[in-house]
Amino acid sequence: MSIYREYDIRGIFESELNEQSVTRIGYALASKIQGEYVAVGYDARSHSPILFEYLVAGLNAGGKKVLDMGLVPTPVNYFTNYQEWDGITPAASIMITGSHNPSEYNGFKITIDKAPFFGEEIYALGRECEAMQTLPKAPARDVTKIDAVSRYIDFQIKEFAHLKGMPTRIVYDCGNGVAGVVTEEIFKGLELHTKGLYVDPDGSFPNHHPDPSDEHNLEDVKALLAAEGDIAFAYDGDADRIAVLTHKNNIKGDMMALLYSMHMDKPTVIGEVKCSQVMYDELERRGATAIMYKTGHSNLKVKMKETNADLACEVSGHIFFKNRYFGYDDAIYATLRMLELIHDGIDLDAELAKLPQVFSTEEIKVHTTEKEKFPLMEKIKELLKNPPADFPAIKDIIEVDGVRINFEDGWGLVRASNTTPVLVTRFESTSKKQAKVYEDALMALINEAKAKA
Repeated sequence: MSIYREYDIRGIFESELNEQSVTRIGYALASKIQGEYVAVGYDARSHSPILFEYLVAGLNAGGKKVLDMGLVPTPVNYFTNYQEWDGITPAASIMITGSHNPSEYNGFKITIDKAPFFGEEIYALGRECEAMQTLPKAPARDVTKIDAVSRYIDFQIKEFAHLKGMPTRIVYDCGNGVAGVVTEEIFKGLELHTKGLYVDPDGSFPNHHPDPSDEHNLEDVKALLAAEGDIAFAYDGDADRIAVLTHKNNIKGDMMALLYSMHMDKPTVIGEVKCSQVMYDELERRGATAIMYKTGHSNLKVKMKETNADLACEVSGHIFFKNRYFGYDDAIYATLRMLELIHDGIDLDAELAKLPQVFSTEEIKVHTTEKEKFPLMEKIKELLKNPPADFPAIKDIIEVDGVRINFEDGWGLVRASNTTPVLVTRFESTSKKQAKVYEDALMALINEAKAKA
């Protein structure tokens, strides 16, 4: 059951994701899908095509036909849900990807009827698969190839034709993930001045881990930016997360949202609990509607649909556009929207310099166990009702996802990760010193909760 996570299915190839488990997943998923066709794509990992065949066997056994898009970024997989293929609109799509995890991992991101399949739906699917007595027998293989990559590339070139030939020197790092399957052709079609690193997909990730939220993985693209670029982009393994770098800033997802929303008329923007208070305050100052919600790409997609929001973001670089797009996280599309801002004369660094200056920590993780992390959060909430005498004065507490404690000069967050056995914390204040005060106070409270658990 450990492979069934909050937002996706994820595990180690062969020991956890094998012919038996994956065929069962395909068969069980087939019964959740109303419609005949399921579009399936996969990332650059060497075992992804093998898992594709296991999944197809299960889907076919469950009565579904498969549209095979082959090697694609996750955003291309999402894109297929909004397209017709010889008169066929897929009822669902499944992306076989381990995202930014090490090369032995793989998994499935599932979209049904244009909505994420997640949370209790995934856990229930897991229970159903575990209860199966026999492996379903597949009928004759029923797979039709589609060229989703070309359709996606053509769409982006047409959508951003006004960027053709812009002089900005662009450098980027695909991290040997699948972003390179589409970036080269899009940039060439738009006649952009680009230089790419590690563009060829290689699921062993020989150059660095494909996670742009880790500063160590940005060293090569930073060096290229310093030598030859005006702006840099980096992508995670399946290209649904982006890093944006200038000569002065590593622009996190919440600050990207502020930049992207500049040309939107009073938009509704959704952020997660880790986003800076600067983002929420600045959006409201501009007359936008700012909504704080749970972390997680599936949560944000659902909330976007519910509120008809224009834009959503996670600090880690998931950026979701409903404004002029389809409402899912797409790092390639986010790249082009950032270039559009530059094309329109916006100085990214100058805009960021106008914002109130705060100090924000990176995520600080507190290790625990899968069994203990949620009870530990309940204990922390209980202790916050009557905090120690020396605890910083609390203005209010937001419990939309864990606890975000607002203090006089900043905030602290602690939440249980939905994907790993850790509590995630983050702190922000007007000074590094004050952020440290908040961090020390909340860490002491966490340790007290651990001792009493």
